[in-house]
Amino acid sequence: MLMASISDSEATNRGSMWELDQNLDQPMDEEASQLKNMYIEKKFSSILLLRLAFQSLGVVFGDLGTSPLYVFYNIFPHGVDDDEDVIGALSLIIYTLTLIPLMKYVFVVLRANDNGQGGTFALYSLLCRHAKVSTIPNQHKTDEELTTYSRQTYEENSLAAKVKRWLEGHAYKKNCLLILVLIGTCTAIGDGILTPAISVLSASGGIRVQNQNMSTDVVVIVAVVILIGLFCMQHYGTDKVGWLFAPLVLLWFILIGSVGVVNIHKYNSSVLKAYNPVYIFRYFKRGKSEIWASLGGVMLSITGTEALYADLCHFPVLAIQAAYIIDHKDHVADAFYRSIPGPIYWPAFIIATLAAVVASQATISATYSIIKQALALGCFPRVNVVHTSKKFLGQIYIPDINWILMILCIAVTAGFKNQSQIGNAYGTAVVIVMLVTTFLMVPVMLLVWKSHWILVVIFLVLSLTVELPYFTACINKVDQGGWVPLVIAITFFIIMYVWHFCTVKRYEFEMHSKVSMAWILGLGPSLGLVRVPGIGFVYTELASGVPHIFSHFITNLPAIHSVVVFACVKYLPVYTVPVEERFIMKRIGPKNYHMFRCVARYGYKDIHKKDEDFEKMLLDRLLVFVRLESMMDGYSDSEDFTMMEQKGERSTRALLTEKAGSNTMSSIGDMSYSSHDSIMPAKSPLTGNSLTRYSSQTFGDEQEFLNRCKDAGVVHILGNTVVQARRDSGIVKKVAVNYVYAFLRKLCRENSVIFNVPHESLLNVGQIYYI
Repeated sequence: MLMASISDSEATNRGSMWELDQNLDQPMDEEASQLKNMYIEKKFSSILLLRLAFQSLGVVFGDLGTSPLYVFYNIFPHGVDDDEDVIGALSLIIYTLTLIPLMKYVFVVLRANDNGQGGTFALYSLLCRHAKVSTIPNQHKTDEELTTYSRQTYEENSLAAKVKRWLEGHAYKKNCLLILVLIGTCTAIGDGILTPAISVLSASGGIRVQNQNMSTDVVVIVAVVILIGLFCMQHYGTDKVGWLFAPLVLLWFILIGSVGVVNIHKYNSSVLKAYNPVYIFRYFKRGKSEIWASLGGVMLSITGTEALYADLCHFPVLAIQAAYIIDHKDHVADAFYRSIPGPIYWPAFIIATLAAVVASQATISATYSIIKQALALGCFPRVNVVHTSKKFLGQIYIPDINWILMILCIAVTAGFKNQSQIGNAYGTAVVIVMLVTTFLMVPVMLLVWKSHWILVVIFLVLSLTVELPYFTACINKVDQGGWVPLVIAITFFIIMYVWHFCTVKRYEFEMHSKVSMAWILGLGPSLGLVRVPGIGFVYTELASGVPHIFSHFITNLPAIHSVVVFACVKYLPVYTVPVEERFIMKRIGPKNYHMFRCVARYGYKDIHKKDEDFEKMLLDRLLVFVRLESMMDGYSDSEDFTMMEQKGERSTRALLTEKAGSNTMSSIGDMSYSSHDSIMPAKSPLTGNSLTRYSSQTFGDEQEFLNRCKDAGVVHILGNTVVQARRDSGIVKKVAVNYVYAFLRKLCRENSVIFNVPHESLLNVGQIYYI
């Protein structure tokens, strides 16, 4: 491994030929016209929609349907004194469900999806497409030509344009937006830990109803065993898990509905008065100190809010318990199980336990998606992401995260042994996520929807009026278990922010220290070295320019491959990049230099599959590009750009037709060509600026040359960059960079593993960056 040490001052030394370099190596959006393939959106059939709807019972709706297992116990942890308290609490639950899940989420938040993708990172991706708020400036205009890259345009004096300029004005505003997104994301991960803990522990508590002498430890052991089984099933994938869990949840809804009708008639039908909101006013008017604290328990009734459409199931289910509790005030801790008729108790217990397991699946699946989105946006270390379905994009499994979740769930369950404290922690996590969503919706409504500011203010005021009281009630319980989600969120926040900070600094460093193209051209076609047969793929995070790691390579070794391709893999703020639009290829310098650049673009839902031959994809794109380029030869710089583009489109169709009868090429992909790439200096760039067109080789000769180089061997050159804090950095920065980031780098997957690079074809070039 080659090592070099580079400082910030050295990185800013760009050389005397910088102006020439700017002309020779423009960003991809200026140097290449795009031959764009059309992406046809897949339409789901009615049968497929029904299948997905049925699966959603298990994967999503189960969380909502099982909250009755623990809601009333967390509202009245010390028992019930007055019948009207039960009715008032039930009324509060009903109208909380109406205002937050129905009014806020169904009518507003669900519309702010990124092509069907939800969550805080999806909202952030929407904002990144409509304003330059991404902290990693690696996007170009060609990215905006993607069929999945939808965005709005604004009039100069419109409110949306003013908000856009305000957000883009200072770096600290972009950082504040990112921090807000990370807070919501990390708290949602905490939700994914607490949901299985409280659901399974509450379900397991039904054992003690029939055996009052049973110790709490036995219940905890049963819950831990169930949790282990749940997480061990995750590798089968969401598709298979959904089909397994959906029938159980459907059976659960039928069971509680039937039992509810019987119990309301048997015990007390007065609970139906809870639909009158006057009882909410009476509930608070009594002014007991416990009333405000009970809001934390009410918050648990809207866990899994994003499922939304199953909220109607809460009304009859919670009414079941309310009717029973009015007549049995001393049974509030386990009212659900005690309200079940004796003959069907054990079947109901089994179904309830299975339904609680299902409820946990929603947040586990959501956590996988959150981590994948964070990884794609540069906010999480690289981990192994397994695509579990060949039919549906986004159904994934992350083994490392799965086992971390399992350990933390077991720790919470065994550590507390009390669903009241876990409930306090759970409520805190839920309300923080909702508040973050509310604040992120404000710029989304202004920029993406172009909503009138009055509508935005109404949405913000109404949302905060409902959510802030719940937030204060949950925060007051920090010392009673509410600290758990805060600790979890802070831990993940440190991991995400430190990783993102170092990723941004490393990218900025490479941008500042990239090699001048004028210097490369001054070396001549041989690059001052022996050009040995073969193809070298040099991986870089730069979409333009030659990375410093390449200059370090050629100044320390006597030879370089006959063909050099700079490969850049970058993620965009879109949910997916169609395969046919994924690659952009261009030539660097004159043809006899045999240097190319390829940019592979991915969305935050795209993953690198194990059976995906990334090397073959790059080679195929290179050969197709050379063929396409040869068809474009003969056009002068003064020719109309539209003519060139139209010819390129016809050429692409011709290549597609030719490919149908040949196995030489894979899918064409996004091809880019520029007249700038075929020029070379008549003299050395160090002695003159006059440029002339370089007469190109025939396509057949160059294709034969590339095939010979391919047969000679392919080498993948990856940068093994070590990032360290400068000696004059503060203690916090040194700890974050030299210890936290270094530790995370050791744990994360190498790029060579992600791209399935054979070990015998790998060459690591090491550098030390001081930031």
